[in-house]
Amino acid sequence: MGNPKGIKRDTHAFSVLEQRRREGAALLRKGMKQAEVARQLKVSATSVSRWARALKQDGIRGLRSAGRAGRKPRLSNRQKVRVRRVLMEGPEARGYGTSLWTLPRITRVIQEVCGVSYHPAHVSKLLSGLGWSCQRPSKKAMERDEEAIRRWKRYTWPALKKKPAANDEPSYS
Repeated sequence: MGNPKGIKRDTHAFSVLEQRRREGAALLRKGMKQAEVARQLKVSATSVSRWARALKQDGIRGLRSAGRAGRKPRLSNRQKVRVRRVLMEGPEARGYGTSLWTLPRITRVIQEVCGVSYHPAHVSKLLSGLGWSCQRPSKKAMERDEEAIRRWKRYTWPALKKKPAANDEPSYS
């Protein structure tokens, strides 16, 4: 049936769409013409025609929501909680040498903990559903001396940046 622009396909949207179909059915039962129902509910005439056909064939049951869209998730809510708990423990707790979770690592963890295999590219969607996002470590060296950097930027770099005096010979790189 498609979705109106701006309405996402989630359970709330399905109930909103079903409610609109019920409103349309009530108007049709009152004897309102399909074109007028379409205008009033701001839907296409084709949709109202479909509703009228479903209403005639199956009654109000014909206008029920089809339910969730797409394939059912492979991980149950309980399994997602288990995966989240393992991820919160950190990679070192699972025997990895660094504190970075990578998609292949998380894929292995899901396989070990839940017995469900995913392609690493799909794990990122699963993680975003759990409220996780991609994080990159900062690329600053641990031995970085902020005071030395500040001095270099303030004194050394401006001296290097100065233009040669006009009477000096040109410089070539």
